Amino acid sequence: MDLLSLVFCVLLEALAVYCQQGAEDRIVGGYAPVPHSIKYIVSVQTTNRQHFCGGFLISQFWVITAAHCNIGVEKMLVVAGDYSLSVYEGTEQEVLPQFLLPHPQYNYQKNNYDIMLIKLKSPVYLNSYVSVVLLPRQDSAIPVGTMCRVSGWGYTSPTGGPLPSTLRTVMLPITSSAACNSTSSFNGRITENMICAGYNLGGMDACQGDSGGPLVCDGRVYGVVSWGIGCAEAQFPGVYTAVSKVRSWIDSTIYSYYSKCKTL
Repeated sequence: MDLLSLVFCVLLEALAVYCQQGAEDRIVGGYAPVPHSIKYIVSVQTTNRQHFCGGFLISQFWVITAAHCNIGVEKMLVVAGDYSLSVYEGTEQEVLPQFLLPHPQYNYQKNNYDIMLIKLKSPVYLNSYVSVVLLPRQDSAIPVGTMCRVSGWGYTSPTGGPLPSTLRTVMLPITSSAACNSTSSFNGRITENMICAGYNLGGMDACQGDSGGPLVCDGRVYGVVSWGIGCAEAQFPGVYTAVSKVRSWIDSTIYSYYSKCKTL
């Protein structure tokens, strides 16, 4: 091989490494959406305004998040209309929760029924920065391969690091339960109340800090960010609570609350 050919090969190899690294960095972290284009998402924070989970609005008074995000009602704050957590934009609405309602069958060891309703003390105001999102019907299925959007303020790298200041989002395909439950993946740990989304080769995923956030498919929230093995690992897609499996519980719980209010 002559010198010119050798130099050319070295340059090609360096370029390939650079492209792979750049793609990985971008894929793991997703990308920043247009500011305030994802209007239904909320940041669930501590009362000293530290983000720790996501959530989403289903009405002016009700938020859904993950049950494992329950740190106690007196320690939580819900922020709607936010985009950059580090900058006051004037669009934020901070609301205290009135009470928390984790699913009665939530099992923290198996991550089953990992979903919780938050009743807000006062309503959020729906405007050009804040809106609600639709839920699927009870037991409705989303086809494998459907591209869905997951969003949040969680880690942008599987190795951790600082949380991003601005909202991030990524598109992921729904994975079959059979593949997700295979011996090369979660090996039977996926219940009928969970769905998986991600790529077989990894690279794109939700991560710590995204818990409780929405997985939106065809305009409806089919999943709540729940758990996984690492972030963006090959063979291990993200695992989400299947909202369609608990839609009846959501409706009956909210209806029961207002029924009791009418009798007081």
